[in-house]
Amino acid sequence: MTWRSITMGVPWNLFLIGLGSTICMYGAVAIAEPHQFLVGGIFGLCLFLSYVTDLFSPAIWYAIINVPIFLLGWFFVSRRFFFYSIFGLAAIFIAAELITTTFPIEDKMLAAVTGGVLYGAGSGIVLRSLGSCGGMDIISIILFQKWNIRVGQVSFASNMLIFATAFFSMENDLILYSVAMVFVSASVCDYVLSMFNQRKVAFIISDSAETIARSVLKTIQRGGTFLEGSGIYSGKRKQVLMVVVNNYQLKRLEETVFNVDPNAFVVVENTFNVLGEGFSKRKVY
Repeated sequence: MTWRSITMGVPWNLFLIGLGSTICMYGAVAIAEPHQFLVGGIFGLCLFLSYVTDLFSPAIWYAIINVPIFLLGWFFVSRRFFFYSIFGLAAIFIAAELITTTFPIEDKMLAAVTGGVLYGAGSGIVLRSLGSCGGMDIISIILFQKWNIRVGQVSFASNMLIFATAFFSMENDLILYSVAMVFVSASVCDYVLSMFNQRKVAFIISDSAETIARSVLKTIQRGGTFLEGSGIYSGKRKQVLMVVVNNYQLKRLEETVFNVDPNAFVVVENTFNVLGEGFSKRKVY
């Protein structure tokens, strides 16, 4: 059984959705709600409606508002995504109703940061599955698939609209703390989504590029690609070797290169995501 077959399996995805939903709701219910913060997204809107109208709990508002959003998931993503997201919605509802304790943080800024970290981490864990918790997650995935707009960017932009509306009925200080919380949440969410996919891409310029390539293939079992280049000062044509490695292989790559050519020139860059043989596969919902 391969790791990919495990991550595509139903138990693993249900585990991620359940775990992420619980972490999200702990940040929202145990930290944000006692301070009357808005966590952002559809659940933030539900908290706002609960504060203002006092008609339903945030969990019930969340279930009501998600009906049309889930229809978008059914038609624009996939049936599998829809049913996983139904489970996510149920997990959110149950967690929000069962969490009755509060996390005792008096300082509002510290509460905003802590709540943002938990809410963002939970959201990122859920979005690493093949489902979602409904709400802005569904809209974010549709926008990401069609226009490659990052989840954190969609979340932050939508939250600004909610906060602009809330300015008319909530204290300005609470709105600003909520903005700080959402900024932390969006950053943590993007980090969780990318932390297992980040790789290093190395550009190696050397007169012994072919020898280095053979050594890299032998020592760290990584292929590469030759690019054609020429020096600006010398005008001499050279081969540039491009190699993609993970963080743990970077040091070995450096040792391999400089053992062959101590005068090699190496440029290393971070990547947001690498898809292909030997790395991550494209995620299909």
